[in-house]
Amino acid sequence: MKTPLIGLAMFSLLATPLAAAAPSYVSEAPIAYMTDLSSGAVLFSRDADKQIPPASMAKMMTAYVAFDLIKKGELKLDQKISVSPDTWRKWNNQGSSMFLAVGSQVTVADLLDGIVTLSGNDACVVLAEGIAGSEEAFVDMMNKKAKEIGLANSRFGNSNGWPDEGVTQVTARDLAQLATATIRNHPKLYKRFYSKGSFTWNGITQPNRDPLLGKVDGADGLKTGHTEEAGYGFTGSAEQNGRRLVMVVAGLDSYNGRVNESVRFMNWGFRSWKSVPLFTKGKTVDTAPVQLGSKRELALVAPRDLALTLPRTADTDKVTMKVVYQGPLKAPIAKGQQVATLVVSAPDMDRQVMPLVAAEAVEEAGFFGRLWAGLLSFFGA
Repeated sequence: MKTPLIGLAMFSLLATPLAAAAPSYVSEAPIAYMTDLSSGAVLFSRDADKQIPPASMAKMMTAYVAFDLIKKGELKLDQKISVSPDTWRKWNNQGSSMFLAVGSQVTVADLLDGIVTLSGNDACVVLAEGIAGSEEAFVDMMNKKAKEIGLANSRFGNSNGWPDEGVTQVTARDLAQLATATIRNHPKLYKRFYSKGSFTWNGITQPNRDPLLGKVDGADGLKTGHTEEAGYGFTGSAEQNGRRLVMVVAGLDSYNGRVNESVRFMNWGFRSWKSVPLFTKGKTVDTAPVQLGSKRELALVAPRDLALTLPRTADTDKVTMKVVYQGPLKAPIAKGQQVATLVVSAPDMDRQVMPLVAAEAVEEAGFFGRLWAGLLSFFGA
């Protein structure tokens, strides 16, 4: 398929993806959302932008902040943090617990297992205090990071999602974005911490409450949540044959209802939709002209495997693609910088918008380069 270059305003990667015309699905959850990471297509959406208390799903944000610091080298997995007497008194056996001992020294890795697998409220606060000095300072870090990764309608008031009179609020779309950022930006840490079936601490073994583990092929995360106010919720992900889905359900009225609906919803996503490969990671999709740069032309490549999501029975003969960018591109440009988007259209479907990045760095042209570019422009070259 030919992909013509079009000098139009660039679509933002963080913009809300357009919802696809989904095959029929009747959700048991008051709030539900599903997206396909390979295409950005939204497969299902019900009240996805309604603000809700996340309960323990807020712990994904705590883990994300820690993952970011680990990636930057500012936090070590083997670094030990003390359990203060005040924190122990407040959080010992308060809701879901890791059962940390007062005065004990616990590694960051063990605390992350306690947060992700055991949903430990105590583990969240100990990690927050160890990172930022206080939970309040850590919450500031959470909210700053939430804005950076595009959580447009969420705010956090504590590190563990414990009811706080409505301060902590999220949306299903934002929870899916948080899950997506975790998977894409921290794949090794995600794989290490998010798919364990159980974890043992202080002689107590507790199972992971993830309702998809062992029930849906390729399931490997993320986080459940439950309070009386929020009901039963879950943000989950699974990958099958290179295709990864992220789903969110919230407001269910029972533990078993969450299990059944999560499994049914994820299976629907894989069975009712198909993925049509477009470009493999690093593949050149097209080229774009560069203005006042050390190169006059730049290859636009796929930053990851890109695919189109279609209903299982859809025909692919009438699929069209176009590359959209603000052109000509202006130097300097960093290698891997998003500079364009691939817009894919199919009959009876909304557009699916995917990022394209610079294949190499392009520096600003020097004085003579700019002079030469000006002369070429003057003569229409």
